[in-house]
Amino acid sequence: MSLWTPSGEHRVGDGRSGEAPTAGPGPGAGEPGGSPQDGDDVSGDVAALRQQLADAPAAVVVANHCYALFELGAVYLSSSPPSLEHARLAIDALGCLVDGLGERIGDAYPALRDALAQMRLAYVQISAAGG
Repeated sequence: MSLWTPSGEHRVGDGRSGEAPTAGPGPGAGEPGGSPQDGDDVSGDVAALRQQLADAPAAVVVANHCYALFELGAVYLSSSPPSLEHARLAIDALGCLVDGLGERIGDAYPALRDALAQMRLAYVQISAAGG
């Protein structure tokens, strides 16, 4: 799993298996070859990532999630055969954010509105073609 920050993607643990999040390749605390000191480094890395995220405007972070939903929908529509059920969920989620938040998303709103329209059109065309 990764965490998006304004400085890029950073790999973190999912927390479900009790493993400590890691900030990149290499052993972390609780992993073979890891040491307790690695856990301290990871905690500092996670704190720094959280601070970067807190410093970013919410509109930028939300817009980034919208772009990720757009990409997800595109992946499902372009798979062979297309996975229309999964694509529809991603497109509907994108629509909830873009239509629901509107201009509150900030400068990205016009591009996201157009991207949503394109995704909806592509979905209709692929489903009509028997995809």
